[in-house]
Amino acid sequence: MDQQREVPDLPPVLRAPEPVIVVGMLAWLVATIVVWVTGWGPDRALTVCWVGLVIGVLGTTIVLVQKAAVRRGSKTAQQGLD
Repeated sequence: MDQQREVPDLPPVLRAPEPVIVVGMLAWLVATIVVWVTGWGPDRALTVCWVGLVIGVLGTTIVLVQKAAVRRGSKTAQQGLD
C-alpha cells in the first residue's frame, strides 16, 4: 500500500500553449468580425472582442519571450518550455 506509482509526464503536444492561444485568438477574431459587421450585441460587445484579441497578442508575446529566455539559458526563464 505504500508503493507510489510514478506519474508519467504529459506528451509535449498536450503541454504546448501555442495551439490554445492561436485557437483563442481566432475565436476572438471571428467574434470581432461578426460583431463589427452585423452590429450584434450591446454597445460594449465590440470593445470586449478587441480586448480578447489584445489579450491573445499579450499571451503570444509572453510565450515567445519565455521561449527565447529558455533558448538563451536564462536562470529566470519558465521551466518546461522546449
